[in-house]
Amino acid sequence: MATLLHIDSSVFTGEASTSRAVTNAFRTAWQEQHPDGTVVYRDLAAHPVPHITADAHTAGFAAPDTHTPGQAEAFAARLELIEELENADAILIGAPMYNFAIPSTLKAWLDNVVLMGRTAMAEDSKAKGTPVTVVASRGGSYAPGTPREGFEYVQNYLEAVLRDALALDLDFIVPELTMAPHNPAMAELVPLFEASRSKALDEAAIQAKKAAERVAA
Repeated sequence: MATLLHIDSSVFTGEASTSRAVTNAFRTAWQEQHPDGTVVYRDLAAHPVPHITADAHTAGFAAPDTHTPGQAEAFAARLELIEELENADAILIGAPMYNFAIPSTLKAWLDNVVLMGRTAMAEDSKAKGTPVTVVASRGGSYAPGTPREGFEYVQNYLEAVLRDALALDLDFIVPELTMAPHNPAMAELVPLFEASRSKALDEAAIQAKKAAERVAA
């Protein structure tokens, strides 16, 4: 039975969030391919995971029988997140851009699941090669050739963590100009936003089917 790990991090809910709309389209298409599958869902805005602590960090490099009570408790919470990552057949992440970077809640989740020698930089990692689709929405445009290209710190950061450190098979869906309907100064860009959102929804369905077929193969 196939398992999808679905992570959302937008502070907005429902259709007010472009990243959530697109991840929902992906999830729907995934479930059509795997009606008996499992979706493990984490809404990091509604239910943030703990930020990494000294106990949680150091416990990852120490034998369990040497853990202090504080380390044991902190690492148990971290281990739950790690095992969700390891047991997933595919991963879906909503990662809107806030102030040029990912939400702090998503960073906290990443800090918990990245464990050197187990999930990261490990040849025998159980998560290695798992397909991950990231919906990297943003209020403006940071595409190559745009004035703000140099301020794009979401995709390059997630490439380093998800692809290079965790060795996941990474794809991006990038809906842009999400602030256009809300900012009068961007009113003329609304058609471009609508086109970008529509394209992202289409891409979500396509990527979900590809990931589902890969799991079934």
